[in-house]
Amino acid sequence: MKDIAIVGGGMVGATLALALAPLGRRIALIEAVPPDAANQPSFDERTTALSNGSRRVLETLGLWDSVAQAATPIEKIHVSDQGRFGFARLDAADQDLEAMGYVLPNRALGAALWQRLRDCPNVEAFCPAQVAAARPGDDAVGLDLVHGDGTTTTLDTRLVVAADGIRSAVRSAFGIDADNRDYGQTAVITTILPQRFHEHVAYERFTEMGPLALLPLSDGRCTLVLTLETALATEALSWSDERFLAEVQRRFGFRLGRFLQVGRRAAYPLSLTRALRTSAPRCVIVGAAAQGLHPVAGMGFNLGLRDAASLAELLADQAVADDSGAPQLLAAYDEWRAADRRAIIGFTDGLVRVFSSPSGVVRRLRNLALLAFDVLPPAKSALSALSTGASGRIPKLSRGVALR
Repeated sequence: MKDIAIVGGGMVGATLALALAPLGRRIALIEAVPPDAANQPSFDERTTALSNGSRRVLETLGLWDSVAQAATPIEKIHVSDQGRFGFARLDAADQDLEAMGYVLPNRALGAALWQRLRDCPNVEAFCPAQVAAARPGDDAVGLDLVHGDGTTTTLDTRLVVAADGIRSAVRSAFGIDADNRDYGQTAVITTILPQRFHEHVAYERFTEMGPLALLPLSDGRCTLVLTLETALATEALSWSDERFLAEVQRRFGFRLGRFLQVGRRAAYPLSLTRALRTSAPRCVIVGAAAQGLHPVAGMGFNLGLRDAASLAELLADQAVADDSGAPQLLAAYDEWRAADRRAIIGFTDGLVRVFSSPSGVVRRLRNLALLAFDVLPPAKSALSALSTGASGRIPKLSRGVALR
């Protein structure tokens, strides 16, 4: 019998397992794809923009030193609207911060997480393995696992954590529905080398076809997230490097000089997925299984990490002998996460709607809003607080406080 079974060993699920490891609970971590496999969807070529709260989580868990060399600080953020004069700037120095956040390759974080988990004796990893069936009961849940070699295992646990992504099979198995809004957009993600050094500035530029983001990397390159209508994104994957660079240049301009090189491109369809509930009897939903967001504001992983940090704190506050899947704990988790989820989902979805609107009136208003934001320090402080989850109860780990 396990106390907790985490289904999904990606960035949120693996971090949760590491946070729970010192608490004396018997933990199972179930992941379908080995973390070092080329086709591991969580630890691919993408990068993640970490908020300062997320960095503190990694620091408190003793993980930051393992990934700090791979992380690039974001010292400034520049937001603009193509074809309009409005823009907004955020500067870490103005917020008394070392950085607004950090850009970290997913593979670096995945490798560090799983390396640490191998040294946690009370975390048993089942990888590669998939959950074929979940059988909820009054006192426990039975999980039928199918391993990579075709063998099967039955596992009983007090609590199941669904951390298995946007199309969560565990969420569905527990009868939790999810709303899905297809934005009709696809993110083309790659690396790009500009002529000028990025000076640790992250750029977000809204264009008629969708937002474009450039995130600084340590070697002078930038991660490019180019949002296109899905049909055009499919075409963009087959464009020559010269044509692709020219198109990005046309949308972004010459703030960084000419774009010289582009890396391998990959496409990811964009939608808003929102679980209608964050728990069911003996099941908790975290990360992208709870909410899959548009990358426009870079808040999806940070929100999911606060899910994990909140759940870990609730479990740490229990006596070790207490039932990990107790109804009171699930209710407390639902209540804690509601406001943060609502604020971040609403903010992200609102950005997509406002900056994709063809209305001339809306375009003028958003241009004025950017200008107003640029000269209002309180608005900048509020956005900084929102991005770190400071709009409500902040988990201990996000504040740099150990659970035990």
